[in-house]
Amino acid sequence: MNFELFIAKRIIGSKSYKSSVSAPIIKIGIAAIAIGIVVMLIAIATGLGLQEKIRDKVAAFNGHIIVDNYDTNASDESQVPISIDQDFYPEFTAVEGITHIQGTASKFTLIRTEQDFEGVVVKGVGKDYSWNYFEEFLVDGRLPDFSGKLNNEILISNYLANRLGFKVGNQFQTLFAENLDRLPRIRNFEIVGIYNSGFQELDKKFCLIDIRHIQRLNKWEPDQVGAFEIFINDFTKIEEKGEEVYREVPSLMKSTTITKKYSSVFNWIEIFDNNTYGIIAIMILVAGINMITALLVLILERTQMIGILKALGTANWSVRKVFLYNASYLIGLGLLWGNIIGLSLLFAQKYFKLFPLNPDTYYVSEAPVYLSLDYILLLNFGTFVLCLLMLLIPSVIVSKISPVKAIRFD
Repeated sequence: MNFELFIAKRIIGSKSYKSSVSAPIIKIGIAAIAIGIVVMLIAIATGLGLQEKIRDKVAAFNGHIIVDNYDTNASDESQVPISIDQDFYPEFTAVEGITHIQGTASKFTLIRTEQDFEGVVVKGVGKDYSWNYFEEFLVDGRLPDFSGKLNNEILISNYLANRLGFKVGNQFQTLFAENLDRLPRIRNFEIVGIYNSGFQELDKKFCLIDIRHIQRLNKWEPDQVGAFEIFINDFTKIEEKGEEVYREVPSLMKSTTITKKYSSVFNWIEIFDNNTYGIIAIMILVAGINMITALLVLILERTQMIGILKALGTANWSVRKVFLYNASYLIGLGLLWGNIIGLSLLFAQKYFKLFPLNPDTYYVSEAPVYLSLDYILLLNFGTFVLCLLMLLIPSVIVSKISPVKAIRFD
């Protein structure tokens, strides 16, 4: 058996160890490790969860990459049509990692009721539209069906429904502006579904209708759309895929990633990474300092044992290893309890939504949680190694202890 490990186990298992002067300090050190890992797990899980949720919500309304014509139009309204007769549609095979492409068109309109009115953007979608995200957002009714004949079904947000007093089944008029010398064109729509993405900046703006309405209003051909929305399978490569898409589309078209279109939102969520790194650094530092204190007290308490081991010929490094093994056990114990508490809290939040958030500020109604075995293992391993490396320096004090003075009995 490993000599140093044997001695460390005897120290840990002894009753005097558990009732010694160092016992309270050791418990504080273990608690510091546990609290540190709990805070770090929560910071990473909620930070990544919030980033993922916001990315998904923006992608639901725009795709990951938007392909449209070069023009001076900076609004949400489609003005110059694009033919769907393109090499990259309906399947973008020239670029790997693209999962779906769909044609859309948008137009400003005014919703008019007897008591109120509201300006919105109606987004026209067709039978190629992916409803995956809106299936999750749907809170009442059903999703529209635009696969058959032209219909007047519309999907509106919960924000607009509350603001205008709408319910599923209600009908209302919309006014589409024409030239200044002509009256606006009127279209009636029936609400078949109400969604709530929690991203109020987009919810208060967009309604979804059949794209054929916009094609008729704009006097476009049935094979013309306002833009193509592209979805990819790996968001971390969005800039790279955006460049690849740009090289593959015709020269009169451009590609825009949602990270550029909504740069302020994505710059804001990137700040979470810096905050998370800061929290991790502080927690590991605090835990390491507490473990250093516990190790120093443990060494001083075992001075006579150190002297006896040295007198019997044990090398300084072997004696240091005894205390490093002991410290490893304490760090492992702290990590165990920290993971039990931290993961329990995260699972409770994930499935029971215990902690709500203000959607006006955070774009989500509750703190989202992202759990992955990869970062959990990496965090535990990194914390263990860094704390142990920090303990190498105070363990040097073992080599400074003189056997003669250490085993002297007064």
